[in-house]
Amino acid sequence: MGRLFGTDGVRGIANKELTPELAFKIGQAGAYVLTENTGERPTILVGKDTRISGDILECALTAGLCSVGAKVVSAGVIPTPAIAYLVRECGFSAGVIISASHNPYEHNGIKYFSGSGYKLSDEIEARIEAIILDGAEEVELPTHDKIGYCRTDKSLVDKYIDFSVSTTDIKFDGLKIAIDCANGASSVTAKNALERLGAEVVVINDKPNGININANCGSTHIEALSEFVKKSDADAGLAFDGDADRVLAVDENGNLVDGDKIMAICALDMKNRGLLPDNTVVATVMSNLGFFKMGEKYGLNIKKTKVGDRYVLEEMLKCGHKIGGEQSGHVILIDQNTTGDGLVTGITLLSVIARSGESLSKLASVMEIYPQVLINATVKNEYKSEDKYMQFEEIKQKINELNEEFKDSGRVLIRPSGTEPLVRVMIEGQDIDLITERAKELADLMEEKLG
Repeated sequence: MGRLFGTDGVRGIANKELTPELAFKIGQAGAYVLTENTGERPTILVGKDTRISGDILECALTAGLCSVGAKVVSAGVIPTPAIAYLVRECGFSAGVIISASHNPYEHNGIKYFSGSGYKLSDEIEARIEAIILDGAEEVELPTHDKIGYCRTDKSLVDKYIDFSVSTTDIKFDGLKIAIDCANGASSVTAKNALERLGAEVVVINDKPNGININANCGSTHIEALSEFVKKSDADAGLAFDGDADRVLAVDENGNLVDGDKIMAICALDMKNRGLLPDNTVVATVMSNLGFFKMGEKYGLNIKKTKVGDRYVLEEMLKCGHKIGGEQSGHVILIDQNTTGDGLVTGITLLSVIARSGESLSKLASVMEIYPQVLINATVKNEYKSEDKYMQFEEIKQKINELNEEFKDSGRVLIRPSGTEPLVRVMIEGQDIDLITERAKELADLMEEKLG
């Protein structure tokens, strides 16, 4: 992880850590690096989610982009995966999304996509950082008619909706679908797309006001959708996060269908239809133990990567795999988009329901969830990495004890957050009370020593 860029772009509290001044510099340096060999005036697509700080950051970022001669096209409020799709579909030189995904409204972020629709490599991010922080390269500033300019194109949202609808040949006639838009970017896309596919759609949390994004709603607060599904007698529910690059589902009984189960359902459907090369799915080490047991039972090969969608994508591209993702609902269907796409994933899941005629609860029953506890320990940023916290003897000893205790009946995983000052402690096992107690013991110890 770099000095500015984390696992998913540059993040921070808006106007404090992620300031307009920094956004301006990110615009300048990013445009310079990403478009230096275009040979003509580069055109860069910019979008944002619904946070109140999106306006000031977009203005500053756009000024930085234009100051090095770029033409900027603003799509307005739009999902992150829409930027990834539109960049390559419409021939933009690069794309930028202003969003902090599932984080609270006071946070924001800036993330680039290359002209091919992929997130930037570590090497390119490091070069941009060096220009901003070290003045490693001099960015030439044009004058006269070489200065960049900007325009707005709200029709790009509709182009993305058209694309998402085109990803299935199944109609959803007769299905009643509940959606939770997290007061975020999916508020402008999801209902429209699902209704065009024939579903009856009922919606909650689609009235963003700048400060209610992700607030007790969306994929990080699934209980709201669970109750709504039961109350509205829906066949299934979809809960998006703030920038709509991930989705979780709820079955007709209000039970959670997480990213692991979504991948299981979709991958088995692909396998049965001969559309899954090598019968392989890519997941991270954080996927539930039950997901790997499901793979053994139904003949799916499951490759494990480090936590982070960039590592999942890297493995998929390297080996030609078609589906991969995370328990959080960040699912990549590479034939459709170059990044996690909550709406496309939701449409794919609903297509399996419509094609099979089975309920979502029946489809999700292919996988048994093993009890899993995840507790966040708030720590200082400088202590987040393993090589730092393992220098504390008490923490090292406690981790070793837990690994020994659960080696035959579960597992222990500890990893730093890529976007927040947290270390995540996850334990799986058969006794929920025991694993909760053990995870809390370690998290409390880490907060005491590292906080």
